[in-house]
Formats: sequence, C-alpha cells, structure tokens
Amino acid sequence: MSDDAIETELKFLCEPADLPALTAALPEPAAGGEERSADTLARYFDTPERDLRRARAGLRVRREPDGPVQTLKQGSGISRKEWEIAVEGDEPDLAHAPLADLLDEAARQNLQSLFEVRVERRKRTVAFEGAVIEIAIDQGEIRAGRRKRRLCEVELELKSGQVGDLFALARRLFEVAPLYLSFETKADQGFALAEGEDKTARAHDQPGLSADMTAAAAFQATMRAALAQIASNGLVLRRADAPEVVHQLRVAARRARSALSTFKPLFADDARLDPLKAELKWLAGACDEARELDVFLAETYRPAAQGDAAIHGLADLGRALEIARAKAHAKARAAVASSRFRALLLDLAEWTEAGAWLSALEDGGGPAEAFAAEALRRRRRKLEKKARGLTEISDAERHKARIAAKKLRYAAEAFRPILKDKAARKLIKKTKKLQDALGALNDAAVTEDLLTGLKLEGPALYAAGHLAGELAAGREQGLEAAAAAWKALKACDDAW
Repeated sequence: MSDDAIETELKFLCEPADLPALTAALPEPAAGGEERSADTLARYFDTPERDLRRARAGLRVRREPDGPVQTLKQGSGISRKEWEIAVEGDEPDLAHAPLADLLDEAARQNLQSLFEVRVERRKRTVAFEGAVIEIAIDQGEIRAGRRKRRLCEVELELKSGQVGDLFALARRLFEVAPLYLSFETKADQGFALAEGEDKTARAHDQPGLSADMTAAAAFQATMRAALAQIASNGLVLRRADAPEVVHQLRVAARRARSALSTFKPLFADDARLDPLKAELKWLAGACDEARELDVFLAETYRPAAQGDAAIHGLADLGRALEIARAKAHAKARAAVASSRFRALLLDLAEWTEAGAWLSALEDGGGPAEAFAAEALRRRRRKLEKKARGLTEISDAERHKARIAAKKLRYAAEAFRPILKDKAARKLIKKTKKLQDALGALNDAAVTEDLLTGLKLEGPALYAAGHLAGELAAGREQGLEAAAAAWKALKACDDAW
C-alpha cells in the first residue's frame, strides 16, 4: 500500500426530529472557524465481483463545493485507512496508487457505479478537551436503482488529540439525543440496500487477525467485529422483526462476552470488566425467550402441525405459542431501542479503544500467536473437565459443557487466521458438532420450563405434553450423538 492516512471516527444514527436539540448542544466552532453546509452527491463504485467489498474497502467520488473528490477507505472499527484526491469529473481516477494496490488493472477497468448517497452535510470543527474534532451531520438518502433509504447520521472525526476525547464529546451529545453507535459505513449501507440485505440479519464478520499482531490488537479486532454485529442487528431489529435477526443479535452478544472471558488475562484487574460482561448478559438474555420460542415453533411445533398425526389441542397450542412469541420479540425490540443498549455500545467501544487496561500492558500483552495458543489450551482443558462423564452427568452439567464448547469454538474462529489452518478448521467443525448435539439435548431439557411459563390449560396443555413427550423420547439417541461428537473432538489435533 501507499503511505496510509488514518481516519479515526465515531458514527451515530439519529432521528431528524432530534437534530435541533443536538445542534444546540454542539460546542462552538474553533477559533477562526464556522459551520459550513452543502448539498453533496456521492457515487460509490465496485466491480461486479465486489472485490473492494471483500477487501473491506469503499470507493466513492463525491461532488463537493470545491470540486469532485475521490475517497478510498479501507478497514473496520473506528480507525480506517483513508486516501483522498481531487478528480476532474464523476468517474474515479484508476491510476491512483492505493486503488492500484487493491485492484489489478482488469478489475479497475471493470469498476461500475452501484449506488449513490445524496445528503445535506453540515460540518464544523471544534476544540474539545484538548482535542480538535470535526463534527458532520448528514441528512438525506441512499439510492440503489429503485430502492432507497433515508439517512440521518452524526460523525465525530478526531483531527488531533486523544481517542478518549472523542468519546467524551459523544457522551455529551448522548445527554440530549438518542444516538445509536454504528459501525456501518455509507458504503456498507449502500451495498446492503443494493443487494437486498437491508432487512436481513448481519452474520458474524471475521476479525481479520494477523500473525504480527499483539494480543491487545487481536482482542480489539475481535471485539470490533462483535460490536459491529451487535449494532447492525440491533438496527435491523428496530426496523423489522425477524427470527434470524434476534438469533444473530444474541450470538453477537455471546461472542462479545466470550471474548472478554478468553482475553481476560489482558485486563483481569480492570474494574469495568464485570459490569460490561453483565450488560452483555442482559442483552443476550433479552433475546433468550424469543429465540427459544422460535426454535420450538420451527423444529417441533410446525413439523407436528404439518404431519399426518392428529394431536388434540395442537391448534390451541399454536395460538398460545404465537402470542408468547410476539411478546418475547417485542421485549427484544424494546431492548435494542433502549438507552441501556445505546450506553452498552458506547461503553464497550470506549473501553475497547481507550480503556485503562491498554496503558497497563507491557508490549501489548505479547504476540497474538502465543496468547492464542495458551487461550485455546485453557479453553480445551475447561471443556474436558466439564464434559467428563458426558452421558451420565445432569442436564445442568451438560449445559455447562455446551457453554464450554461454544467458548472454545468462538475462540478458535476468532484466532483461526493465526492457527494451523487445516487443524483449526477441523477443530471448529468438530466443536460445532458437539455444540449442536448438546444444544438439541438442552432444547429438550428447557422445553418443560418454556411451556410451563405459558400457563397453558385444556387442549393446549394436552398438546404441549404430547410434544414434550416426543422430545423426551429422543433423549437416548441425543445422548449417543453427543457422546460420538465428543469422542471425535477429543481425537482432534491441537491447532496451534
């Protein structure tokens, strides 16, 4: 790559109705500066194969008051590489060195405009607690063919000073308007709109670790990926209800909590660790009932309803389940619309990027590879302890073994780029198989509590008992599957 310019920025989603109060709370422009406002139109480019998107990069040409500007950004999280040059028209300069480093000539010739972002941008530069920060408020829309989506964002870009100052200004603005921290760039949002992903769940994005990273950098990359998944699925859930969105949100919260546990040696004495873990547990818990009902409906109730056997009271049970499901999903949506959710995102992002634990480390906690090897050894030992006598232990103990397997898998997935690839893939595959087998047993074990919570009566209660009995009848087969999966996992070589 060419010489890198680093952009450090916080982005927040907000509602247009909150802009007057937000604007009134902004610090005054720095000496000699003033607020500027301009209508801008940006066209975003990529190849039909989405080569730039796969490289976590975005390319745009934006019309600005002083003329068109080409911007290439790459990376994720609050700090990204950024290159800007002036261009003659609305088409990108294909000879620009950073772009040529990312795409070969054939790919550059194949670039095409995919969507455009038209906004009114208000911008001011302020001095705040020793830092110089550029504040931009964008209001407008993204268009991709016939699809369009409203856009209202606040961006805080650090021009000089400390990252902590950026978060301090964000906290001031939090007091006057409900701002949601976002890790999706305008390019991300445009691609999602163009490709019909705007209302679908956002799956896990690999952290992108490399062998030359420190342990601290590996943690930050892992947490950024989890935070992005939490924020984006929270956004989708606020717009529309969908079982897979709730599932991905819950997975993201658990991944983040697991990362705090896996990397605990880096910040074991930090007083903020336990409160952050508790808030992530709250978020996952807000989705638990919705997810359990979705699984029961999809895997047990609907197959029975579509089967040939006539089960007395099944329709009554179905109505009760749908009512309970609607309430549970409303609870999950309320959670991601709450001030508690907004505070969690900001608190966890700030602690990840500028927490006191960073300055307390020597050499960034050492090489990531060595840390990964020890962390995975520790995770594997814990699983071996929890899974001892797997088929004879109680349901509660097997659930603990399932959690240990899940943590091992999450850690192996995060560390995979710096592990032995073939062995890592096998370890992840076998761990997932064990996790799924134990998950099926756990679903059967919690069904009784789930159905009891519905307070069913009459025919619905009869149907619930019938289905619970069918699940219990498969217990022995489930135990055999779990035992086989555990045996296969134990035979896996270490991946480090």
